[in-house]
Amino acid sequence: MSIKQNKRKKRRSRLILFIDLFLLIILLGIGYFFFMTSKTQFNNSVDDSIVVNDLDNDDIGGYRNIAIFGVDSRDNALEKSTHSDTIVIASINRKTKDIKLVSVYRDTYVDIPDKGFNKINAAYFKGGYALALNTLNTNFDLNIKEYVTVNFNAVCKVIDLLGGITLDITDEELKYVNGYTKELNKINGTNVGKLKSAGTQVVNGTHATAYARIRYTAGGDFKRAERQRIVIEKIFEAAKKTDLLTINSIVNEIFPQIATNLDSIDMLSLAKDILSYNITDESGFPFEKQADYYKKVSYVFPIDLSANVTKLHEFLFDTENYVPTTKVQSVSDEIKGILQ
Repeated sequence: MSIKQNKRKKRRSRLILFIDLFLLIILLGIGYFFFMTSKTQFNNSVDDSIVVNDLDNDDIGGYRNIAIFGVDSRDNALEKSTHSDTIVIASINRKTKDIKLVSVYRDTYVDIPDKGFNKINAAYFKGGYALALNTLNTNFDLNIKEYVTVNFNAVCKVIDLLGGITLDITDEELKYVNGYTKELNKINGTNVGKLKSAGTQVVNGTHATAYARIRYTAGGDFKRAERQRIVIEKIFEAAKKTDLLTINSIVNEIFPQIATNLDSIDMLSLAKDILSYNITDESGFPFEKQADYYKKVSYVFPIDLSANVTKLHEFLFDTENYVPTTKVQSVSDEIKGILQ
């Protein structure tokens, strides 16, 4: 063998060794990722009971739709028998990786399958994630089969690990932030002090979560849903800029406080594109609404559910002139009868 051939052979051997080491690192990383994701409260026990209307919309297949539930639980429980204080639909464009967020107002009047008409946040309370997803799907012509549920403590810790987020706190909001901070301290066993002043500032996880819970200022629950979307966007922006060590700390701390039917493979498929994701738009739903009392209970009524669903499909999936299913039209007619 010539000297030249021998050098080529050594270079080739070093290249093969480098590739082997690189693959080993990747495999170890994936193995670690799978280990960490196994810490979540994985629950797909009733996935088979998730239903979808007979949809006539080819566009929806180009999107991955995930429901995010923030539960109103004073003991940080994640399963049913707790109301979903926050309901957010995250719709991910499979090609562009753009994300749109839609908050469903918690008091929205809907038909909960096999339970009758009620506020939409009662669905999670009565039947956990499956009934909550079925309610979203059958009332709004969606195809959501994946969910993530988080509690107050998880949100607080994520934001703390990210070093806080920047929020603009108004004078009107300040007293409520401090009031909810006191309540969150009791829930989470913390001792976070009050915010001293209003204005644009970096706030910690407890203050940010308190901000997201405010519903007694002008705009009521509609404004609260907007605040929740702001906090989600701020967390997302901060997470994209952070380092791997911080991400590791977040995963280690938070995953045990999340309930989901996303398994390790699902999470890996989402995580690999994290830097490509961008939140491009957000809104509240229903778009056209009326807050009113019915049988002495306050609800948010879609003024015309069918029209709202048509607009929802345009907003999320760029579908023009979507015609809702007979199921949605039936619910819409029922609500119109109440509003007349």
